[in-house]
Amino acid sequence: MAMAAPTGSAAPVAPALCGHLALLLLLAAPAAHGYSFPQQHTMQYWARRLEQEIDGVMRIFGGVQQLRKIYDDNKSLFEVKENVPRKLVEKVAGDIESLLAKKVRALKRLANAAEKFQKAHHWQDNIREEDIEYYDSKADTEYDDPDGEEIEREKSNSLKLEFTDDDNFKTKVNYSYAAVQIPTDIYKGSTVILNELNWTQALEDVFIENRKEDPSLLWQVFGSATGVTRYYPATPWRAPNKIDLYDVRRRPWYIQGASSPKDMVIIVDVSGSVSGLTLKLMKTSVYEMLDTLSDDDYVNVASFNEKAKPVSCFKHLVQANIRNKKVFKEDVQGMVAKGTTDYKAGFEYAFDQLQNSNITRANCNKMIMMFTDGGEDRVQDVFEKYNWPNKTVRVFTFSVGQHNYDVTPLQWMACANKGYYFEIPSIGAIRINTQEYLDVLGRPMVLAGNRAKQVQWTNVYQDALGLGLVVTGTLPVFNLTEDSSDRKNQLILGVMGIDVALNDIKRLTPRYNLGANGYVFAIDLNGYVLLHPNLQPQIINFREPVTLDFLDAELEDENKEEIRRSMIDGNDGQRFIKTLIKSLDEQYIDEVFRTYTWAPIKSTNYSLGLVLPPYSTYYIQANLSDQILQVKYFEYLLPNSFESEGHVFIAPREYCKDLDLSDNNTEFLENFIALMEKVTPDSKQCDNFLLHNLILDTGITQQLVDQVWKDQDLNTYSLLAVFAATDGGITRIFPNKAADDWEEEPEPFNASFYRRSLDNKGYIFKPPYRDAGYRGLDLENNTIGILVSTAVELSIGGKTLKPAVVGVKLDLEAWAEKFKVLASNRTDRDQLGTRRCDPSSSCEMDCEANNKDLICVLIDDGGFLVLSNQEDHWYQVGKFFSEVDANLMSALYNNSFYARKESYDFQSVCAPEAPSNTGAAPRGVFVPTVADLLSLAWWTSAAAWSLFQQFLYSLTYSSWFQTEEVVGDGMEARETSCIMKQTQYYFSTVNATYNAIIDCGNCSRLFHAQRLANTNLLFVVADKPLCSQCESVKLLQAEVRAPPRDPNQCELVDRPRYRKGPHICFDYNATEDTSDCGRGASFSPSLGVLLSLQLLLLYSSTSRHPLPPAACL
Repeated sequence: MAMAAPTGSAAPVAPALCGHLALLLLLAAPAAHGYSFPQQHTMQYWARRLEQEIDGVMRIFGGVQQLRKIYDDNKSLFEVKENVPRKLVEKVAGDIESLLAKKVRALKRLANAAEKFQKAHHWQDNIREEDIEYYDSKADTEYDDPDGEEIEREKSNSLKLEFTDDDNFKTKVNYSYAAVQIPTDIYKGSTVILNELNWTQALEDVFIENRKEDPSLLWQVFGSATGVTRYYPATPWRAPNKIDLYDVRRRPWYIQGASSPKDMVIIVDVSGSVSGLTLKLMKTSVYEMLDTLSDDDYVNVASFNEKAKPVSCFKHLVQANIRNKKVFKEDVQGMVAKGTTDYKAGFEYAFDQLQNSNITRANCNKMIMMFTDGGEDRVQDVFEKYNWPNKTVRVFTFSVGQHNYDVTPLQWMACANKGYYFEIPSIGAIRINTQEYLDVLGRPMVLAGNRAKQVQWTNVYQDALGLGLVVTGTLPVFNLTEDSSDRKNQLILGVMGIDVALNDIKRLTPRYNLGANGYVFAIDLNGYVLLHPNLQPQIINFREPVTLDFLDAELEDENKEEIRRSMIDGNDGQRFIKTLIKSLDEQYIDEVFRTYTWAPIKSTNYSLGLVLPPYSTYYIQANLSDQILQVKYFEYLLPNSFESEGHVFIAPREYCKDLDLSDNNTEFLENFIALMEKVTPDSKQCDNFLLHNLILDTGITQQLVDQVWKDQDLNTYSLLAVFAATDGGITRIFPNKAADDWEEEPEPFNASFYRRSLDNKGYIFKPPYRDAGYRGLDLENNTIGILVSTAVELSIGGKTLKPAVVGVKLDLEAWAEKFKVLASNRTDRDQLGTRRCDPSSSCEMDCEANNKDLICVLIDDGGFLVLSNQEDHWYQVGKFFSEVDANLMSALYNNSFYARKESYDFQSVCAPEAPSNTGAAPRGVFVPTVADLLSLAWWTSAAAWSLFQQFLYSLTYSSWFQTEEVVGDGMEARETSCIMKQTQYYFSTVNATYNAIIDCGNCSRLFHAQRLANTNLLFVVADKPLCSQCESVKLLQAEVRAPPRDPNQCELVDRPRYRKGPHICFDYNATEDTSDCGRGASFSPSLGVLLSLQLLLLYSSTSRHPLPPAACL
């Protein structure tokens, strides 16, 4: 433990008095060699010398005062403009509303046209594949099998198209045609699919007409309930390296558009009869069922035999978000079969869950999904008690596995409760049968007609065709045909969608006039961000939406919770708050002031927010009307001026439309100069605000070179470089050679030193970051620099702003020596060296003469080592101090010099963990319908061959249903999304000077700690540890992968964050026909006939389709 004695404070209680007396005695007692630990006033004197030295250097070389005067002298060249938050939010919200409204008009045209085309279409029983002309997007796609050999493609009647590169779509497209994608596990030669292709062909003209009206339209897509996707413009399908199992019906936008929100309870029979393959099929079925749920849905999963119990720690319905579904998927794998079946226990549990009104839930469609191998009990009494006569809960039953049980009771349960009965005899039936319940839920929507045709905007997700992050406007498409008795059809045809790239929305938001720390964000009704600078998913996952909550994008506090709630409620407002933020490099925490302003985006479910720091209320807008001056300032961007005026980095911004961007700043500067020789800063193809400000800042920073830097000798003060960076995008480094070692971002708004300097007063030290494993370099051959920066605050006409940051780069080795001298007993008169103590007398130790006994360090506000009097610490500069001296860092933390903030990064990427059997089982193949089985064409198709291969595999490999060999949607197992735990340290509010003792018996250590005024530094003087008994637990700062179930989802769901579901719900219609409730009486072919035909087919086709090695065993 560490016992502290703060300056000027008396011990509050008697027991502490002994500790203080002991400390005073230790401070006063001389060591055996005649030296004593420095007195408090001595160390305060050293601290003042350090403060004066730092301030003196920054005043001479930083040039803050001179730069203020330069701005004042040039104020005729710019205006000071004001950011009015409410007006900015109102304008941007209006612009986004207009953008989305144009997409909605196109969407409605498509949906209306689709319903008209389908109604006019005449069903053809004898339709053939060669009768349909379309572009099959997968016809030219090459797939590799797991062994790395190319798989022979099927013969295709697909159109052959030419494609051209398109910047909007970031790929090759053909604007004259639409493309068709059909899931691999669906036979594209079936009558249903061919008729679907036939009538949807007419959509191409509407796609083309929409684009003529709005050339900015991106993907226009019709996702059919049969699984067919028709999208425009045509482009080849972006296939994974293995089998492509993309199915539009499992895309987030389709699920959201195809039905109203759901409250779902899944109950799984785990009685003794459910074992082996059947239990594995059930687990995989639950896994796939969960994938049909979106963030607007709520779910719980329970297993039952004689009793029912939840499979996870969730005791009630929880939001079907990514993290909760992951918990379910992991825990479902732990189900074990035993006991006897009691349907009553399972259903009573499910109904009780759905009747719990004390929790947040969807409050729309309510349903129970029961997976079982069969049973005799119909549990009619349960339905009479809980569900009849209103039948507000739909019951879906699934008969799983190969068995001889009577399925009539399961059919009856579904039919008596407005549900549906499904059979899952094999792995291949899972995907299709766990998603077809959506057709039943779509009935009330179809019967509601135009009332249900509400455009919904989705969460953010990754576009499957390479556009990056998008949102999609969706509109359901209904079957408007009527039967012979004039009854309305109640089937949903599919969902129409139009994509909007997030980058297109971002272009409508202000950026550079908001300053480095101002930004725009937007959230949806779930509180998930649509726009936010911290929305940066590191992995592409097509199966899941990108769901980052606003309170996870920022550091959560009560103010932000209230702002989030107000935005979700559709209110507008403004609030000035004090809050914590992470630095851009995520190493530091700053306490800052921000103004949050927000308003709803009308006609959408989104709300827009603006965040501004106080110093960004005003900004500079250059007005360089003098072309001679433009040319003069522009010349300082030319490389031939760098030797005399310092090196210039320019921020890689989109100054002009024709400017080629580059990650190499030298190349980007060359591109910029080449373009400027062709156009003027006032050209219509250029952003005049950005260009004028860039050129103005070029001239202003050059004047700083002339007036300050050129006249000074940097070596005198052991400086490697001086620099200035500006809001206009200029970073000037002097001298030119120092640019070779410059490691900061050329975009000041993306540079951590720049943003932190704006938010903090005084001089901000930034050592080069070193992780715990860094072992150092040869200091003689590699000069290490430490940045010291400060913001330049201007006051022009009573308007305060910070348009620039200036600083110096210290030579570590030279300043470490200087640090020892400043923290020593050497006076200005001591020219011959450090004062020595006579052996017969005693005097205080100092950081220079006694560096073998005394550790003296400067640590920054994040806990990183900046300077030390220990030479073996020099290569550790930039490391978290606990890696250098864990015992001392723990004492500083325990004495409240530092506070700790822990948070989670939900967008991280990790290497895949060791495989296990707890993931999803492999995806299956198409389950043939009766019409398929009776069709000779189907028996000669690839779909039939796939089914037979599956059968042989299942007989041959007991491990075929193991999960480790399968990666979701056929993607290769490389990196995986994961949660990282971050820990940052920052100065607490303690400003006192502390003397303290780290009490370890004979190994006790004294230390003194004091903040240096006007800096982000802590000055610490301590005894060197005498022995290892004082070892402390090392404080961790490095980002680490969060342990399983951390953060604890089981606790989080009991205090769910505020959200709202869609304002519309279609879960009931009095005219709904529920007679179609299952296909239990399907034709079942003889297994002997099936095998005979397949073996014959196998014999005749081995030359075309060689058997996999496994099938030959």
